[in-house]
Amino acid sequence: NGISHPCDGKLYYRGYDVEEIIAGFTKDKRYGFEEVTYLLIFGEMPNDEQLADFTELLGYYRCIPPNFVRDIIMKKPSCDIMNAVARSVLMLYSYDDKADDVSIPNVVRQSIQLISQLPLLAVYSYQAYKHSHIGGSLIIHEPDSKMSTAENILHLLRDDGNFTQLEAEILDIALVLHAEHGGRVSRQGQHKTLLWPREQGLKRRVMHPE
Repeated sequence: NGISHPCDGKLYYRGYDVEEIIAGFTKDKRYGFEEVTYLLIFGEMPNDEQLADFTELLGYYRCIPPNFVRDIIMKKPSCDIMNAVARSVLMLYSYDDKADDVSIPNVVRQSIQLISQLPLLAVYSYQAYKHSHIGGSLIIHEPDSKMSTAENILHLLRDDGNFTQLEAEILDIALVLHAEHGGRVSRQGQHKTLLWPREQGLKRRVMHPE
């Protein structure tokens, strides 16, 4: 009926119990952050084909412009990683040819692109801070489009790029639990719900960028 009812101690995404979501993907030995991200944006759980396409799209967008680390992140490393990430996101405006396009498909595209890029911005900002303020070697790894978001964060963060399966699984669950923590994805997902089903074909246009 459109009325919110608080459920103390429970977390729901789009009507789905997050505990049940986590139980499902951990039982199947797969990562869940990508699936939950799809749910928050599009308002429904993806089928296998939709999830595969969406995961591939996240991998496609998991990159930042050439020389961005050198020219933006390394220029003035911040001790506050959130501050560094915020500055980087603002600078990405200059690299987006459709930055001012507020059409729903483009805003969803921007949201998905930021979801893919934010882990890179956070890790690279931390590496720049550590190198500038603590000392030591600066090691920048390239992301792997075939890895999950959790795996990529650990791969980028570690000097040798290595991590254990358990570490990736724990981080993936943490990402799921914080996926709707007041972020852009949640707000755009709410806009999507209000406009559905009027915006027919949205997922196809976003999931298959030209």
